[in-house]
Amino acid sequence: MKLSTLFIINTVVAILFGLGFVLIPAQLLSFYAVELNDQGLFIARLLGSAFLGFGIITWLLRNAIGSPEVKAILLAYAISDLLGFLLSLIYQLQGVANSFGWTTVAIYLLLGLAFAYLYWKH
Repeated sequence: MKLSTLFIINTVVAILFGLGFVLIPAQLLSFYAVELNDQGLFIARLLGSAFLGFGIITWLLRNAIGSPEVKAILLAYAISDLLGFLLSLIYQLQGVANSFGWTTVAIYLLLGLAFAYLYWKH
C-alpha cells in the first residue's frame, strides 16, 4: 500500500468518526449499545475533535512522502492505533459494547498494522 493511500483512508475514517462524535455522539454510540451521560457526551465530543485533527494531519501530509516528519507521524499513528486496538479488544471481550464493537477492533488493528508496516518500510 502506498503511503498517500493510507493517509487518505485514515483521513476518511478519522473525519467520519470525528464528525459523528462531535455532532451526534449519542446516536453514534447507540450502534454499539453504549449510552452516555452529559459528562460522557462531553468526553465523546473531545474525542471527536481529536479525530478531526488526526484526519486533517493525514490529509495535509498525504503528498509529503519521504520527510523525517512523516516517518515520525507514521510511528505516532502506529502506536496510537495499536493501543486503540488493544483497548477496544479488552473492552469488547469484557462485553462493554455489542457485536458492532468488533468493527472498531478491526479498524484500529488494520490501521495500526498498516502504519507500522509503512514506518518500517520507509
